[in-house]
Amino acid sequence: MTAKSATDLVKEAKQQIENLTPVQVKEELSKGNATLIDIRESEELKENGKIPGSVHAPRGMLEFYADASLPYHRPEFDKNEKIILHCASGGRSALAAATLKQMGYENVAHLDGGIKAWKEAGMDTTV
Repeated sequence: MTAKSATDLVKEAKQQIENLTPVQVKEELSKGNATLIDIRESEELKENGKIPGSVHAPRGMLEFYADASLPYHRPEFDKNEKIILHCASGGRSALAAATLKQMGYENVAHLDGGIKAWKEAGMDTTV
């Protein structure tokens, strides 16, 4: 078996998930039928701001927050609702979205390009 790079893994994940543009994410959020989850580390939020209304759940805790059988489970992770993940540029969120699909989340997507693409599209962020 040939070893895969992080880039290979992200490319594979993006083929298995819904990749949304900043405009599509904003539309989903405005309809009120999606939860936006920011999987960046706490330091990144302080340095680069956050998307208004997003819920912070660092990547390292994602599976534990998403598993309803664990005491770490958070109500934002609801398999009956649409969940959109984002990170800085889209790599971690693509991998995380693919992981949530493996965990039985059927209505999951990610912000392709992350908060970087969000800002480049002229969308608001907060500190």
